[in-house]
Amino acid sequence: MDTGSIAWAITATALVLFMTPGVAFFYGGLVKAKSVVSMMMMSFGALGLVSVLWVLYGFNMSAVGGVWDFAGNPFSDFGLGSLATGESANTDLIGVAFGATFAIITVALISGAIADRAKFGSWMIFAGIWATLVYFPVAAWVWGGGWILNLGESLGLPAVIDYAGGTAVHINAGAAALALALVLGKRVGFQKGMDKPHNVPLTLLGAAVLWFGWFGFNAGAEWLNGLANTGLIVLNTLGATAAAILGWLVVEKIKDGKPTAVGAASGAIAGLVAITPACANLEPGWALLLGVVAGAVCAFAIELKFKLGFDDSLDVVGIHLVGGLIGTLYLGFFAIDTGLFTGGGLGQLAVQAIAAFAVLIYSFVIAWVLGFAIEKTIGFRVKNEDEIAGIDTVVHGHEGYALENV
Repeated sequence: MDTGSIAWAITATALVLFMTPGVAFFYGGLVKAKSVVSMMMMSFGALGLVSVLWVLYGFNMSAVGGVWDFAGNPFSDFGLGSLATGESANTDLIGVAFGATFAIITVALISGAIADRAKFGSWMIFAGIWATLVYFPVAAWVWGGGWILNLGESLGLPAVIDYAGGTAVHINAGAAALALALVLGKRVGFQKGMDKPHNVPLTLLGAAVLWFGWFGFNAGAEWLNGLANTGLIVLNTLGATAAAILGWLVVEKIKDGKPTAVGAASGAIAGLVAITPACANLEPGWALLLGVVAGAVCAFAIELKFKLGFDDSLDVVGIHLVGGLIGTLYLGFFAIDTGLFTGGGLGQLAVQAIAAFAVLIYSFVIAWVLGFAIEKTIGFRVKNEDEIAGIDTVVHGHEGYALENV
């Protein structure tokens, strides 16, 4: 690669890595003041653990030799010693680091569904096993030569489009979040209106960091393509997100009477989620429409937890699972040249749906089994009295705001 491409690859890697602290800020502001440390530590714990697993064996698992292989051999280059001494080590290792940042944030996203009531040690066990059994193989299916990447060719249809992770990241994380929310059960006193954010500015800061980093998330891989499509990706990442803010706020105003700052932040995340798989394959006008649709639908979708009775604390299901499905399926209608309304037929929609729901079902089942096994053995949920008191001091030994020392 030329020096410009190398510089962009490093920059994009840093941008995506910065997104996980952004998740910590976003989630941290939404929980109770007595749970903010615990919430943020779940993201930082994922950052530490998944990075190590990715270098040891996760990267090896993320590429397959045969279309129908489940995953790559985790021990094929354990610790990446051979890759580090190869002829193209410089660019290869940048690619490894870039891929690690996607694995990290996917795991961190799940934690929002179990805010205020999860043990840190149990979360770390879940995170490591789920990454190994779910994220690493799914990354191979979507990007590493696996069956989803080759689904269109296998069926004689257009190829599945998932540029930056609608299936591998957002549907994957959202399905796992739903499973864990069901396993851990509802928070004490769960009801509509109970989950008021303790620090709205912190949540807005997190949303801003995420939007900033998302330009690396979506456009980062373009260094592999000579940055040929970067302009479209960057513009769509801006436009769809902005439109989603407006879509969410309009629904919020109609539904609740007031547009809120948390609604604006949530709308931005919904738009970013939806444009992730589609950023390189939509004309800008269709990207704007996608943003409006994602913002509006996700604003309604977050109410499902009250109607259906599951406690997804920070709306991972309503934003990431629903938003990921919208963005992935939307391509079936409006993808450049292959969408139903943009020159193609139903084939693009068919392969998008197969990929989306296969990942959803697989992730949900594995996450539910893992969560159930952990809960029934060492326990996943803290005691009710600890939840009521606030789990920061119980789990981590200190508070987020030691006001008595000011």
